[in-house]
Amino acid sequence: MTVIEDGFRWLFAYEPMRRDRAEWMTGSDDRILEFLSESGAGHNLRGIQNNFEERGESLSYATLKRRIPKLEDAGLVYVIEGEGQYYAITEKGEEYLRGETDLREEPEP
Repeated sequence: MTVIEDGFRWLFAYEPMRRDRAEWMTGSDDRILEFLSESGAGHNLRGIQNNFEERGESLSYATLKRRIPKLEDAGLVYVIEGEGQYYAITEKGEEYLRGETDLREEPEP
């Protein structure tokens, strides 16, 4: 590393965010929450699945049907009112992603 690169290490260094996940949560839950956070919009289940497919990532519709209701019951996602069921991330979900909320004691929904 050059002196210049070393001086900017703080800017480019990647330190994974520590997340305190509930025992019942899975890696798929993190991926779903990350997608909803990054998109900044509400999506239905098929839309979420299609976005994962377009990215070359595997997340089945059956997994979404199982996991989204648990995330909703835990207060990490919510249903946007209106026609159809569109899901968006809650502030609690955003706090979890930033490592600001400890979910280890969160009961299984």
